[in-house]
Amino acid sequence: MKVAVFTGWLFGMAATLATAAAYEEPLLPSRDPQERELLEGAGWVAGTAEDGPVGEVPSPEIPEKFLPAYFAERPTAFLIDPQGLLGAEDFRDRLSFLNYHASDSSIDLYVYMIGGDQEIPGQLREEEMSERFFSEGRPAAIVFYYLGAPQRSALYLSPSITDAISAVEQQRALASSVMLAFEKLDPAEQIESFLVQMSIRIYWMERMLSGAPPSTDELPMVSRRVEMRQVKELSKQTNVQSLQVMAMKYAFPAAISLVVLLLLIAVNHRLRRRVIYRFPEFEVEPRLGGTHAAGVGAVISFASAHVPPASQRDQVPDYLRRA
Repeated sequence: MKVAVFTGWLFGMAATLATAAAYEEPLLPSRDPQERELLEGAGWVAGTAEDGPVGEVPSPEIPEKFLPAYFAERPTAFLIDPQGLLGAEDFRDRLSFLNYHASDSSIDLYVYMIGGDQEIPGQLREEEMSERFFSEGRPAAIVFYYLGAPQRSALYLSPSITDAISAVEQQRALASSVMLAFEKLDPAEQIESFLVQMSIRIYWMERMLSGAPPSTDELPMVSRRVEMRQVKELSKQTNVQSLQVMAMKYAFPAAISLVVLLLLIAVNHRLRRRVIYRFPEFEVEPRLGGTHAAGVGAVISFASAHVPPASQRDQVPDYLRRA
């Protein structure tokens, strides 16, 4: 009996092992190496069912030395980046876009740049700052943008338009801007897409303030308006860059030509000062029978004022004389 049981147990184990050996674990989905590198560089983990921000470690707060530049007063520019999170060229391009937006919209757009892994100190509240600094002047939309982590961004409106724009519309504007930002992997391109979409949503807010709620049919027109804004700004930047390139291209030849011209002028001036004029000797007719006399003289005239006297041998017939 025991032998039969033991033999049955052996057969069962063998079948289990055979089944395990025949089973192959399905391969996990893989990413293209270049795509994975871009995602990891942007702060995202690849290979999970749903990509998400890296890390469970608490994010560091903004360094204290930068807090006054962020929260001490109303900003004088539309882009606030005291930490220099954006490169010089990206900062200039984004600021140009915000300046152009302000010239084309009744609602200004202020953007505070914050590191993607940073936190605003707990004693500071963005809502209070928006009310304190933006309660007067032109209506404004204030965005706290976390570079590389658009989903953490926050939107606030100045008190003058808060009641007219519902919280649902504000959330919709922020969500659509974040969604467009996530279509890009590069943080600089993300904020560009974010600002373009936010500019479109602000136009909708303008329509709400005017009492004429926009419809979805207007979306293509609004998008074209913002695109034209970008094209004009890009054209302006291109013209400036072209002028700079031309200036750099022709600056050296122009400087050389100027130096050569100044040298020629200096040499000519020096030669003219050293010129010696030689006048020919003419026999003067006697005056009153004498070869010379006190108070008596003659004026010698030459035919041409453009030819050196030494080259002229004949006097004009009507030279002056004193009788």
